[in-house]
Amino acid sequence: MAKVSVYNIEGNQVGEMELNDAIFGVEVNEHLVHMAVVNHLAAKRQGTQSARNRSEVSGGGKKPWRQKGTGHARQGSTRAPQWTGGGVVFAPKPRNYEFKINKKERRLALKSVLTSKVNENKFIVLDSFNMDEIKTKKFQAVMNNLKVTKALVVLNEKNDNVFLSARNIPTVKTALTNTINVYDILKYDTVVVTKDAVDTIQEVYA
Repeated sequence: MAKVSVYNIEGNQVGEMELNDAIFGVEVNEHLVHMAVVNHLAAKRQGTQSARNRSEVSGGGKKPWRQKGTGHARQGSTRAPQWTGGGVVFAPKPRNYEFKINKKERRLALKSVLTSKVNENKFIVLDSFNMDEIKTKKFQAVMNNLKVTKALVVLNEKNDNVFLSARNIPTVKTALTNTINVYDILKYDTVVVTKDAVDTIQEVYA
């Protein structure tokens, strides 16, 4: 099993922790990671875009000129797509962009990105992360102590002081163990996770 150092919020090493190879030591599957990212981004799309086709544009019921003898090309409606003010060919309509990924594939993709973070030494474990007040400056001081800038901070239980202190820092995102996803882990350079959150991840995904 891989071992990682455990730090406190002052940035000092206070111990070591063994990681389960079934989660943090798997063979990285780039194809499944790509699928998971595409799936995540597709699910975030609103899908509310809409335009009118020729059947939905008002007017155009009258033939603009007779069929023959005018020198113009024949036209049946002023709301045909080639006319200004006409309908749109194959107009986009509201739709859902989501697609399904198998549960096993989703879990393997998550394990793959967690493994890659451990391999790159960008997986930092904290013994605990508690704040006695909502203070962005104090949260930033913890990040400075750990020498990280762009980080995903994962907690086991919601801590309003930590979550609210971090929300004004654009390079940091906080999450719970049941909300982590492949996209966020890849987006942020470093994953900062509490020791009890690691235990929960290993219990759920083993």
